Amino acid sequence: MEHIKEAKRYIANAKEILKEKAKKQDGFYTDPKYVKLAGHAAYTGLLVALDGAFGKKTKGSKDIDWYRDNMAKTNKKLLPSLNSAYEILHMFMVYDGVKDVRISSLGIETAEKIINAVA
Repeated sequence: MEHIKEAKRYIANAKEILKEKAKKQDGFYTDPKYVKLAGHAAYTGLLVALDGAFGKKTKGSKDIDWYRDNMAKTNKKLLPSLNSAYEILHMFMVYDGVKDVRISSLGIETAEKIINAVA
C-alpha cells in the first residue's frame, strides 16, 4: 500500500499548489503556471496508484491506452472516471492551463476517487 500513500501525497501537493500559489479570484486561478504544476502533480499521483495496482508493462513505455486497457480488465466501472481524470488533469490543466477552479477541483476529486478504489 506504499503506492497509495505516495499517490495521496502527490494529490496533497497538487491541492497545496492551487491553494497557496495559483491565487483564486472570482472562481478562477490567476496563474496558469501553478495550475499546470498542480495538474501534473495530481496526474502523477493517479499514475503512481495505478502502477501499484496494475504492475509493470513488459514492453515499451506506458501510455494512457495501457492504463485504459488495464482498467477495463480490472474495473470497467472506473474507466469513465479514468478518462475524465486524464482529460482534466493532463490535457486541460497541464497542457492548456485551464484556470476554472471547478474544473481543477473535479479533476482532483476524480483522481482521489480512483486512488481510493484501487487501494
